[in-house]
Amino acid sequence: MKLNFVEKALMNNPVRAALQRRFEAKRLLAMGGQMSGGIALEVGCGRGIGAEIILTYFNADKVDAFDLDPRMVKLARKKLQSHGEKINIWEGDVTKITAADNQYDAVFDFGIIHHVPDWRSAIAEIHRVLKPNGTFYCEEVFEKFIVHPVWRYLLKHPQQDRFDFTKFMKHLKDTGFSMVDANQLFGQFGWFVSQKTK
Repeated sequence: MKLNFVEKALMNNPVRAALQRRFEAKRLLAMGGQMSGGIALEVGCGRGIGAEIILTYFNADKVDAFDLDPRMVKLARKKLQSHGEKINIWEGDVTKITAADNQYDAVFDFGIIHHVPDWRSAIAEIHRVLKPNGTFYCEEVFEKFIVHPVWRYLLKHPQQDRFDFTKFMKHLKDTGFSMVDANQLFGQFGWFVSQKTK
């Protein structure tokens, strides 16, 4: 599901970029540490802030990234062109990732899966494209936030079959991930670092 106008404005501005760099990335780094080089994938790259963070903060050698919205792909390509072949961006769907099995050393989700109606298929695809022992760095928004009347009015999210902290973590484990660390804030936002173990 593509973001509506309000959420695009909230997600694509300097304040959000600073928050992503100074709080979200640091939290995920503290939970899971840096990559040992290798290739990373970002699902739902927006205008490219996350891909740049993965390359510079998480020590990836190369970052592949995609977004469902062609306008965001265009903005990300323009923003990240100075990185050359270190970053590859395309238009894509997290429930049908155009990548081979066991391809990535790490996958990053900076708050995308809660936009996906079939979020279980998104997790299955992420698991499929990760190498054995590859790491999934994830931050997500929970049902309590999504169904709140104010946010329900302003933002466009699927309303059925949403997840909370416990449900999301259980599904990660059921899919074949082993938890490295997980925590939440106010029952509305969560951070997860897990590894593909089966």
